[in-house]
Order: sequence, then structure tokens, then C-alpha cells
Amino acid sequence: MRRGMSVFAMALTATAISALASAPVSAGSEGPDGVTVEIVTVNGSGCPKGTVAVAVSEDDTAFTVTYSDYLARTGGTSDPTDFRKNCQINLIVHVPQGFTYGIAAADYRGFASLQSGANGVEKANYYFQGDPTTTAISHQVKGPHGDNWQFRDEVPFGQIVYKKCGEHRNFNVNTEIRVNLGSSDPSKVSFMTMDSVDGSLKTVYHFAWKVCPRK
Repeated sequence: MRRGMSVFAMALTATAISALASAPVSAGSEGPDGVTVEIVTVNGSGCPKGTVAVAVSEDDTAFTVTYSDYLARTGGTSDPTDFRKNCQINLIVHVPQGFTYGIAAADYRGFASLQSGANGVEKANYYFQGDPTTTAISHQVKGPHGDNWQFRDEVPFGQIVYKKCGEHRNFNVNTEIRVNLGSSDPSKVSFMTMDSVDGSLKTVYHFAWKVCPRK
């Protein structure tokens, strides 16, 4: 069931919070009930207005960002600026009192058609607003390639960055895809998309939950 663009609402009894205070919840385990995500701003050449949506999984273990017009290309009659596309999304993750969250993993996928000698790069960076701690990871696809691609960024459990309990900080997701001509024939087009076989990328960000200590 899709639950995008609204507000997180969760509930937990005081007894449960007291028992679990400060305890991390395993990444991928079922989250508190009623989580939602709200898009605040979307900017970038890879995500024109109206081409991005967000939904939360039914078990609140992850949220999905879906793109419908995210494509970088080079060679042939491509515009010189088309080789790189990016998207910056600012989100409000509304968490019920007593809980906080971090991102344990992110799954990216799409399609690439790359000539021999060309290469494509997918890069992602996500962080809490106002927090200097960031996570940035990049992956490369080398030509010749004419198939789907998929990468997973995974944060070791002990290194997951959690939003500070009691603070209101938006969550930022910055992604980029880039296609480099390299030694390929410049008259032939190479391209890379952040989209799945059905025409839309479902980038999945997996929550790690933690119970905040009672005051």
C-alpha cells in the first residue's frame, strides 16, 4: 500500500519505551506503525517537477523514491549538458515520539546502454540537515553494456548515523548519474537511466530504528 507525501505518525506505550530505551532495532526489522514521508523540495536536472514520488513500505522498514524522467546521455546529437543529471530531495520523516531512525542501506537500479569505451557512474549522498556527517558512495558501469544495473549501499550496523532524538532535522537525498564518452565513438549515443524495467526507478532506503531514552 502506498503512503507517500504525508506525515509520520507512530505510537508506543510508555512501558515499552521504558523497557527498550536507547536500544537499537535491527536494520530491516519491522518499524513503528504509521510511518510516512513528506517531500519538502525537489531540485535538479534529473527530476523535473512532477517526476518524483515517495512511498513508505507497509511494514515501515523502508521508503521508496520513484523517478520517471532521470536520464543522462552523451555522444551523437546529445546536448553537451546531458552527460550529467542530478536530483536533490529534501524530506520530512515524521517519527512518533520515542523513536528515531537512520538509514541502514539503499538500493539503486536502472538501465544503461553504453558503447565500448564509455562508462556510467551512479553516485548518492544522504544526510540529516545541519549534520556534518554524510555518507557518499559511487558505482561505475563500464561499456560495452546494454542491460539493467543495480547497486546496494550498505552501512555497517555500528556506523549507522541516527537523527538525534528530540531534534527536527529534514533528511536530504542527493543522487547523480553521469555518462562519460571515454574512448567510445563520439557519433554513437551512450545513456544511463535511473529507472527500472517498468519505466520508473524505485530507489529503496532501508530504515534502522532506535528507541529514544525517556526524559
